[in-house]
Amino acid sequence: MTIQDWFDKYGESHQNPTNKAVHWICVPLIFFSIVGILSLIPFGFVSDRFPLGWEPYIHAGTLLVFVGILFFLRLSLSITLGMAVVSALILWLVNAAHIAFEGNVWIFFTAVFVLSWVGQFIGHKIEGAKPSFFDDLKFLMIGPAWLLHFIYRKTGIPY
Repeated sequence: MTIQDWFDKYGESHQNPTNKAVHWICVPLIFFSIVGILSLIPFGFVSDRFPLGWEPYIHAGTLLVFVGILFFLRLSLSITLGMAVVSALILWLVNAAHIAFEGNVWIFFTAVFVLSWVGQFIGHKIEGAKPSFFDDLKFLMIGPAWLLHFIYRKTGIPY
């Protein structure tokens, strides 16, 4: 499948304007919260192997981001670059949440995750269509890129 095939298939269950608006809020929050929850799983080999200051970013959430970047790399270089920028911002925000919420950050990430999924399911109830990831889990990665493709189209960036 091409990146456009993925976007077209994802878009089939995202036609309703309310559902689309919900996705513009909830998809980034779900991405953020999943990376955040996975950030609670650190990698123990961090100490001397990475440059100073990288330690907060070496965790399972970063691994998920890396796998996502590899997924997009085979589909579209420009979407890959855009998702790399979005992912870097998400990782930075996750680190900021760790600083802001300290020992209770897991509660914050879990609350964002649950509330965002509630929003998503409300959006799909309004749409009258099940979420795409019920057909293929890869659509969980396509969601953020699907939003990015609208920005690309509006600004004339080819993908």
